[in-house]
Formats: sequence, structure tokens, C-alpha cells
Amino acid sequence: MLNTLDRGEASVIQAALDQQVALVAIEEVVGRRVARLAGLGVTGSIGILLKARTLGLTGSLTDSFARLRAHGIWLSTQVQAFALQEEARFKE
Repeated sequence: MLNTLDRGEASVIQAALDQQVALVAIEEVVGRRVARLAGLGVTGSIGILLKARTLGLTGSLTDSFARLRAHGIWLSTQVQAFALQEEARFKE
């Protein structure tokens, strides 16, 4: 796997397979593709934030985006807009 993935992604996928974990959190497209080919479910930062919102574990998504930015993690405006649309869809 190290030929196509960075060490972190490869480690996450291998650990999930070894421990029979069904879902992994990976952001990069190639890592997601490899994880799916290995039979794993995939989520990312937005999926985790949306799940936390539906469970009432976090405040607004806008506040979460600001906290991520404060820690050097940037999400595009398109990704943020998608997350806000998905959150609104969950509330319906």
C-alpha cells in the first residue's frame, strides 16, 4: 500500500483490516479509493462533524469550522456549504 498511499493512510487501512473495523476516516481521494477496494467504509472530517451534530455532541457546524481553522485545518467553502446543506437535510 505504501506505493500509492502515505504512511498514515496505509496504517489506518491495515489496522482496520487487522482489527476488523468496518469504517475508517480518510480525507484523500486515493486513500478513500484503496480503503473501499479493501471493503472498508469511509468517512472524513465532514462525516464525523455531521454525525456529532446529529448526536448533539457538538455546537454549530460554523463554530466547528472556525475551531478547525484555528488548528490549521482548512475546509473549502464548497465543502462547508455541502456540510451545511447536509445538516439542513438531516433536520427535515
